[in-house]
Amino acid sequence: MGTYFKKLNEGWDAEPGAPDAQVQTDDAGLTLTFFLNPQPNPLFRDYDRGELFFPNCWRYRLGYPNDEGWYKGHCRFRCLAPEWGDFYEVSGDLLDSGPSDWVLLRSNHDESSRHFLFYFKDATFECDAVNWNFKVLPVSETDHERLRVAERRIRLL
Repeated sequence: MGTYFKKLNEGWDAEPGAPDAQVQTDDAGLTLTFFLNPQPNPLFRDYDRGELFFPNCWRYRLGYPNDEGWYKGHCRFRCLAPEWGDFYEVSGDLLDSGPSDWVLLRSNHDESSRHFLFYFKDATFECDAVNWNFKVLPVSETDHERLRVAERRIRLL
């Protein structure tokens, strides 16, 4: 049995340098937020965030490897995944002998659960959930200007 990857992020992607992936959980599921890359989609601006929601998520991990580890073959999917930096649904052989840093949210899970994988610059995110949905969390105009000014100040230092 092989391992199969279906790329899910069409028209959007995480910011390649510093996506700042954050996880929150509640009874409904798991929410993953991260900065978006404005390059592939002109509708996105710097500091806009993407939000992935995974209903009925029963386990997740956000950890090693980062991009350097992936390129060195330290990923549990080795170099089977088509590309670093993308969001996939993985099916077939999930190579469950891999990482041990899973966070278990519930011991009982739906048999229709699916496996999702997102390679970020600094970490790998995986979860098992029934489904997923994506939305853009646009930065407010006020925050956008404030962040741009702060960024310019840092560059001057």
